[in-house]
Amino acid sequence: MQKLILTKSKFKPQVLAYLRMVENEKKELVITHDGKPTVKVVPYEQSPERQTNPLLKTVTLYKDPVEPIDEKVWERLK
Repeated sequence: MQKLILTKSKFKPQVLAYLRMVENEKKELVITHDGKPTVKVVPYEQSPERQTNPLLKTVTLYKDPVEPIDEKVWERLK
């Protein structure tokens, strides 16, 4: 990913233009203050579903929650 480094003073008057550039051109933007990097702006990337919802499809539905369960299942849950 390409990187553009700017001072705060150059970034401030053109904030929207730089944000559009990050979004459209997928460039990383680093903003500096007194020559030191202070802020990094990167394009948003949607996370894969399995990372955003790791518990999906891991819940077991019991029709009768007080019904005894199989001993093998019980041992596995300990």
